[in-house]
Amino acid sequence: MKLRIDWTYKTPKGTEAEFHSEELPVAHALLIAEDMERIGRIKSVTFTDQYDSTWTVKEMKAYLKGLETEPHDVKVYFDGGFDHSTDKSGLGCVIYYEQSGKSYRLRSNAPSSELTSNNEAEYAALYLAVQELELLNVHHQPVTIIGDSQVVINQMNEEWPTLEKNFLEWADRIEGKMKNLGIQPEYELVPRKANAEADRLATRALSGIAVTATTELL
Repeated sequence: MKLRIDWTYKTPKGTEAEFHSEELPVAHALLIAEDMERIGRIKSVTFTDQYDSTWTVKEMKAYLKGLETEPHDVKVYFDGGFDHSTDKSGLGCVIYYEQSGKSYRLRSNAPSSELTSNNEAEYAALYLAVQELELLNVHHQPVTIIGDSQVVINQMNEEWPTLEKNFLEWADRIEGKMKNLGIQPEYELVPRKANAEADRLATRALSGIAVTATTELL
């Protein structure tokens, strides 16, 4: 999450002016806001996030404290595969996150017989990953989303236009769920070999092997 600081400055003689900062990382914004409050001439300080929600300093401190016991520093890998001989798909996702001072990895996959191409399977795999984020109660934070599909990553990044109707429907569904969760996605395109774990999960789903597991990483 990034925040803009909005504050009202008041001189000793009562002259006031409003100021706004650039977007800053949460910890950086909170540190500056607390320092400004110590000056004693700041009438009010609030934060505005990327969804135009406003936060007081007290609310932001409470949010950060609660975040320690919730999943954070989240990275998502996703992959989808499509078998043209059977018209079946396999979806896989891997989610790495921190919670209560520990590191975890969640792996999940699912089969599908309702998709029509490899690219659509990639979109469905990303949607599966977002559903898992919702179940983990990941919300109001940036999430790094990593995949090897140029189509999905570049279209979700809006670097490529989304002209296919079914892809647009998937993109709208994914973006809608992430907006409801307050997730700010940061997409990263990687070579296929860097996405091997999610690829194996998608392949297992095609073979009828279901995987749902969360592991603490030592």
